[in-house]
Amino acid sequence: MFADPLFYIIILACVAVLGVLLLGVGSFAKSGEFHKRNANKIMRWRVGLQFVAVVLIMLYIYLRDGGV
Repeated sequence: MFADPLFYIIILACVAVLGVLLLGVGSFAKSGEFHKRNANKIMRWRVGLQFVAVVLIMLYIYLRDGGV
C-alpha cells in the first residue's frame, strides 16, 4: 500500500479537502468581510476537492482489486 504512488496522491487530496474545510470553518467563525466575500467560493472548492478525492479512492480500490 505505501509503495503505491496513488496512495500518496489520495492522502494529499484528503489533506487538501481538510485544509479547505478548516479555512471555511475558520472564516465562518470570524464572520467578517472575508467570509461574506468568499464563503460560496470556499464551499465550491471543498466540494470539487471532495469529488476528486472520492474518484481517486475509487480508482485505487478498482486497481487494487484487479478490476473486479
